[in-house]
Amino acid sequence: MVHDTNGSYYAVIFSSQRTAGDNGYSIMAETMEKLAAEQPGFLSVESVRDTSGAGITISYWDSLEAISNWKQNKFHLVAQEKGMQDWYQDYKVKICKVERAYP
Repeated sequence: MVHDTNGSYYAVIFSSQRTAGDNGYSIMAETMEKLAAEQPGFLSVESVRDTSGAGITISYWDSLEAISNWKQNKFHLVAQEKGMQDWYQDYKVKICKVERAYP
């Protein structure tokens, strides 16, 4: 988890409802998390999913530019397309500026 001490940063909140079955999702999710961690501006990620398939993933970034670059990453674009077609019944993305964080 990010604990900020040097100003604000951004959170991308991805909430979703999964479809039934894995269909390659687990491998792609792990791959995307590792790839995101290599991107300039990436800070960290947190993710939870319940037994009904509802989940929330929050990734933290140092700038809106870093978020935009990640959204346009060619491998991430493939995962996004697969998600829309096969993995998610519904999803929403919210981008928020984090002004303060504390334990």
